[in-house]
Amino acid sequence: MRIRKSLAIFLAWASIVSQLPAQQPFVERPQGRIPFRSYKRPTVGPGILTNSDRLRSLIRGGILYLTLQDAIALAVENNLDLQVDRYGPLSAEWALERSKAGGPLKGVTNGNSVVNQVTSGQGAAGALAAGGLGTNNGNGGGNSGNGQISQIGPITPNLDPVFQNASIWSHKTTPESNILYYGTSSLVDVAHVFNSSVQQGLITGGYVIVTGNESYLNENSPGNLINPSVLPTAQISIQHNLLQGFGAAVNNRNIRISQKQLTGANVTFRSQLTVLVQNVVNLYWDLVASKEDLKAKQGARDISQKFFEDTQKRIELGALAKVEVYRSEADFSSRKQEVAIAQQTESQQETQLKSLLSRNGVEDPLLDAARIVTLDRIQVPDSDDIPPLRQLVATALAHRPDVELDKINDEVAAINALGTTNNLLPFLQARASTTNKGLSGSLNPLAGVPQATFSGGGLGTALSQIFQHDFTSRSGTLIFQPYIGNRGAQADYGVDQLQLRQGDLVERKNRNDMVVAISNDMIALRQARSRYTNAVNSRTLQRDLLEKEQQKFALGSSTIDLIIAAERALSAAQYVEITALSNYSHARVALDQVLGTTLETNHVSVEESLKGKLTIESKLPAALPESGSK
Repeated sequence: MRIRKSLAIFLAWASIVSQLPAQQPFVERPQGRIPFRSYKRPTVGPGILTNSDRLRSLIRGGILYLTLQDAIALAVENNLDLQVDRYGPLSAEWALERSKAGGPLKGVTNGNSVVNQVTSGQGAAGALAAGGLGTNNGNGGGNSGNGQISQIGPITPNLDPVFQNASIWSHKTTPESNILYYGTSSLVDVAHVFNSSVQQGLITGGYVIVTGNESYLNENSPGNLINPSVLPTAQISIQHNLLQGFGAAVNNRNIRISQKQLTGANVTFRSQLTVLVQNVVNLYWDLVASKEDLKAKQGARDISQKFFEDTQKRIELGALAKVEVYRSEADFSSRKQEVAIAQQTESQQETQLKSLLSRNGVEDPLLDAARIVTLDRIQVPDSDDIPPLRQLVATALAHRPDVELDKINDEVAAINALGTTNNLLPFLQARASTTNKGLSGSLNPLAGVPQATFSGGGLGTALSQIFQHDFTSRSGTLIFQPYIGNRGAQADYGVDQLQLRQGDLVERKNRNDMVVAISNDMIALRQARSRYTNAVNSRTLQRDLLEKEQQKFALGSSTIDLIIAAERALSAAQYVEITALSNYSHARVALDQVLGTTLETNHVSVEESLKGKLTIESKLPAALPESGSK
């Protein structure tokens, strides 16, 4: 029973997995508990090289039955170029994640360091340093503002909180020449320092740093009042830009740009999807036209064959001279050659279409061997119900991806200009800090100081002194740095503004070109429909003329030359009609493309295409045609 139950669960899981849209690339965020989650790698899904189940479901008896909608669905699900394009929005999404972290580099912008020296005010050496007599140049938790990273525009603070800890254990023995200071000729220090800090960047242009330091010292100097001693320190410091680099609008500009670029990546994917759908539609209708062309050539061959056979019978009956058979035979041979060429053309176009519908193209033996039967036909309306030009331009402005991308690029340029504008200001920064210290330990009887003067204790006593603010220090700093000349910032601003103005002109030119293209495609569509109507009328007339000529030939009032000429005229009219039909389909697709409505016209969802699985249900007709070329 357990085995059956486990097998049932596995089969149900496999059934669900098989129905999932496995075509979509993905990046799974790290999972786990904090803080370990921060150090785990995101999981990037593998590249998928298998075709969707839709492809094999449409093959019956070695024939791939295709509607236009199924051809589009297969291309969206299986085309490798589109699969590559799906990574664009994913990369843009993670670029946005990077921008939200702030800062030019990972880590702390202003260094926080601990050096292997005693803390000021602790022990003999610390007492000398506190009195300005020592050589302790160490920075016990201060800021170093010397490291600078250059970029155009202010640097956004690191917005991810950063924790830093430095711990030091030491045992030092130092010979001393001045016994008056240290009370011994050989100073021995046993110490440890635990220094921790948390830094949080502010989107308005500053940092808040909370630092905790605990220093322990045990040394052999008889002059120390407390030995061993512990000196904890707690500090809160703030630094903030007041002119250059001030304001959320300046410091979050990279985040807003990344958000715009994420939107642009999705628009770019829609543009690439549109190109794919347009190519599939054109190739599908080209294949339909090729099949119609093959049918027309096969029909002309059949007519020529029948005429050749009739000519032979009439020669056998003595109604015609024997020499007449050569001209009818030559015409029949030409028609057979035209059929062979048309079959090769159809095969080439099938291969081109197959390459868009499969991830491995014709390397799949089942797809390579399958013939394509197109189930849709090109429909030409009796009249073109095309809206006015102004309405079509409004449609294009609302739907075209390049128009939306131009708008996004303008917005990105305007946001970027905030950095160069702010960079014109001088540098003014305010810093403030408050520090609380505590000092405790074991009273040293060798110091010769009454015990009532100092209270002994451990780390808890020293921490209570911090919270009671027994030893508090406060400081404030104002740093002002004006730029004499400031030509670099002015040049950056000037270049940005020139590019904005140039972009406006280019965008205006693109709009003018778009209006001209829409007008041309409108005219081309009307002309294509008119040519098709004329071609249909001409083909009908030529068929009637051929039938009358054949009737006259049967009565002996026509010649073989007139029959062949009539056949060729009919064939030419049929070819012109098929060409006009193909040209109309291309004109229709071109108008949809210039209006940006290709996806809407062909019922393609961008969201589903991004996932790699369309919900369009493929249903084969009840009665399948045996072949698309007969």
